[in-house]
Amino acid sequence: MTHEPPSREQTIDEIVVRLQPRFPALAESTIRDAVTEAFDELKDARVRDFVEVLVEKQAKKHLKQIDGL
Repeated sequence: MTHEPPSREQTIDEIVVRLQPRFPALAESTIRDAVTEAFDELKDARVRDFVEVLVEKQAKKHLKQIDGL
């Protein structure tokens, strides 16, 4: 039995949904752009186990700068 990792788009969607309540003043497209950019920066990572966590962390950091937090 093999476990298929979620697709890129599914992962991005899930992170966007988690970040929206944290950044209510920002448009969904802004959040999605930050998450997509962070995901693209890690697309060549050899170890894929923690990519989702790292993407979310990087996107949060970027969104905090935009939101002035």
